[in-house]
Amino acid sequence: MRNKLSKLLLLLALVSSLTFGPARAAGPTGADGLADPLFPLLGNGGYDALHYTLDLKPAMEQESLSGTVTMEARATQDLAAFNLDFAGFTIRQLTVNDAPAQYTRSTHELTITPAKPLKMGDTFTTAITYDGSPETSSVDGIETGWRWYNNGSFAANEPAGAAGWFPVNDHPLDKASYTFRVTVAKPYVVAANGLLKNTIDNGDTTTYLWEESKPMASYLATVDIARYTMQTDKSPGGVAIRNYFPEGMAPEETQMYSRTREMIDFFSSIYGPYPFDVYGVVIADTELGFALETQTLSLFGRTRSANRRVGQIAPEEVVAHELSHQWFGDSVSLKSWEDIWLNEGFATYSQFLWLEHVSGKDALDSRMRGIYRLLDTQRGTGETGRPDVQTLFDTNLIYLRGSLVLHALRMHVGDETFFNIMRTYADRFRYSNANTADFIKVANEVSGQDLTSFFQTWLFDSKLPAIPEIGLSPSA
Repeated sequence: MRNKLSKLLLLLALVSSLTFGPARAAGPTGADGLADPLFPLLGNGGYDALHYTLDLKPAMEQESLSGTVTMEARATQDLAAFNLDFAGFTIRQLTVNDAPAQYTRSTHELTITPAKPLKMGDTFTTAITYDGSPETSSVDGIETGWRWYNNGSFAANEPAGAAGWFPVNDHPLDKASYTFRVTVAKPYVVAANGLLKNTIDNGDTTTYLWEESKPMASYLATVDIARYTMQTDKSPGGVAIRNYFPEGMAPEETQMYSRTREMIDFFSSIYGPYPFDVYGVVIADTELGFALETQTLSLFGRTRSANRRVGQIAPEEVVAHELSHQWFGDSVSLKSWEDIWLNEGFATYSQFLWLEHVSGKDALDSRMRGIYRLLDTQRGTGETGRPDVQTLFDTNLIYLRGSLVLHALRMHVGDETFFNIMRTYADRFRYSNANTADFIKVANEVSGQDLTSFFQTWLFDSKLPAIPEIGLSPSA
């Protein structure tokens, strides 16, 4: 996510319980969290989600949502009960393997007791029918999750908004494929992750069927609804592009996205092949104050002007930032939220690499020197490789210093080795998860050097290190 957030409010504190039906059965149960260092109760243990089918019917005027979500999963242990993350809504029906199941609810935790216990290795299907209004979570005053606006709605979930609109194992460690079957009143159009497989005319309504076959973290799932016009394109290398623009969006407003086709091939040349079947952007017809790298379909707000800048950053760089996340964040996802620099530091440096590509090495050198001086002047506290909840999206600590880590690495090992490190990392952890230790291991292996001390000073010491190769050192 490219934004100016500097702190993250703790989203999901467990408080008093509301109970529905009998208490859970005795026996082995899946963990109610994945022990994430920052959000220990996000996600759930005991099973591996394989596929979600979201059959949704948004009521745009009423700003409500009804539907059935089906999760196909495999038990990784014996289970008398297991959890999903799910906040709000009224549950109308809940089954496991087509048999009614008991359940309890406690804030965002939905604990399910199937009629018949599950054995390790069993595949099983959980179906939940519900209705109500989506619940949003606040990130420094910006709501995440499913949001409504005058002419539409969108879903932006980072880090834990997905559980506010569908039941899910809400942590990047448990990625799954997705089907979205969304029915809306005409003339609304639905954009979602992956490929549009079918559009069904029901008379007064239209059903849109989207499929994302590649593994996806739940925070990257999106459903975007408005009166959209779809525009298609293709990168010179053959990657299909579909963009969803609000009706009446002027050409000068879409100009900032016009070089996406070139960006895809540029990043493919330095990071390896584009990891998904399709790419594009979707524009919510409202101001957002952020953009998000939702998988295969990055989400932006309407800027109203092709010349609008985000601080000192040109809009085209923000487009490059979100696109590069398809490699780093979407294909290679985090093992824990404290590894966030692997997403945001990488995407920030990627936008600077695009700047270098179009404007030359001097432009990159000027940008990186400016960032170094800024960080030297605004000496903050914290560790880029180990942020806390309040600094998870800190611009200086995560985005800028994260990008500087990579630039310093490039200066230290040279261009050929640096880009080999980046390609190896992207390929080795393609469609899976990685942490900082994994990246350091790849860097050591590819460079043939022990870079442990280098990464220690850049990621786990608050003092700004020198970059002697280009004559940069912190002031006294």
